Amino acid sequence: MKQFQFKIIDFYIIRAFLGTFFFSLALIMTIAVIFDLSEKIDNFMEHDAPLKAVIFEYYLNFIPYFAVLFSSLFTFISVIFFTSRLAYRSEIIAIISNGMSFHRLLVPYFISASVIALFAFILSDYVIPRANRIRFEFEERYIHSVPVSVKERNIHRQIEPGVYIYMESYSTMSDVGHRFSMEKYEDGKLVSKMLSDYIKWDSTINKWSVKNYFIREIHDLDDVLLFGSELDTTLAINPADFKRRMNIVEAMSIRELSNEIEELKMQGESNVVVYQIEKQKRYAYPFSTFILTLIGVSVSSKKVKGGIGMQIGIGLLVAFSYILFMQFSSQFAIGGSLNPLVAAWLPNLLYAIIAYFLYMMAPK
Repeated sequence: MKQFQFKIIDFYIIRAFLGTFFFSLALIMTIAVIFDLSEKIDNFMEHDAPLKAVIFEYYLNFIPYFAVLFSSLFTFISVIFFTSRLAYRSEIIAIISNGMSFHRLLVPYFISASVIALFAFILSDYVIPRANRIRFEFEERYIHSVPVSVKERNIHRQIEPGVYIYMESYSTMSDVGHRFSMEKYEDGKLVSKMLSDYIKWDSTINKWSVKNYFIREIHDLDDVLLFGSELDTTLAINPADFKRRMNIVEAMSIRELSNEIEELKMQGESNVVVYQIEKQKRYAYPFSTFILTLIGVSVSSKKVKGGIGMQIGIGLLVAFSYILFMQFSSQFAIGGSLNPLVAAWLPNLLYAIIAYFLYMMAPK
């Protein structure tokens, strides 16, 4: 078996690929920051946001998130742009004519894609969760000035093993749950049930206050009935659990997502699928870098009439269709039509098949 050796062309392709990628990413990040600043500058001024906080707490943590968000797109654009220029100058023809196979030509591309995928994965799991927490805290202080009242309905949760609660509705503004009930089970048998008109969080003692309650304790021989107008109780849940923003998943590492998924499953939460999709996306997005790289090289390695404009246009169409398909599959999973694992990986599977056929049709 012939030993692999780096050649000058490998270093040339890697340098050009990564250089184009990071330059285009830096350019779009600059544009994104300018547009975001123009949109939010009124909020910053209205709430007297310190310049230091705007730069170091908001925008310094804004950049990594959007860098990973756009990484797959700009990987593809970089491949299309750089390879199209090679093809237009007949350099790919010269490379293959000198004995390097098309298969061998892909090696430096995939080395570069590995660097980008590793860069995206490390950022998404080790850097971005902490950065997003800081950014969200800044937004709560200086952008989301008016708290939004959210009312959840028909809440069923298991707050600890064998203990289930139900609320007809819960208001995050007043921290009040109406038509509250709690059931306790031992060995699969109901041993206690509480009913009340409503339950309210008392921030002075950090406990729940149950209003107009009725408790039935079930025993083998007889039942015990208790009732009253008010009862303070401690539950394994607090108002913060109802006020979690949906994008809080973006502030969690993979390990934290796994722990949260287990906890939400225990509580019987219906939105656990959001956390499951986010966890799978942490693996699927970096992997898409290799698929889009292969598609990009296969599409742009042939010299076409009219220059590189057509190839860049095709590249943008494919890249945006991938992102759109990823969003559609995620929504189907949230709606219950798809398994989260399937939803996250289906776009990669579909575009891997497309990449294979484009690779087979590419000039060899």
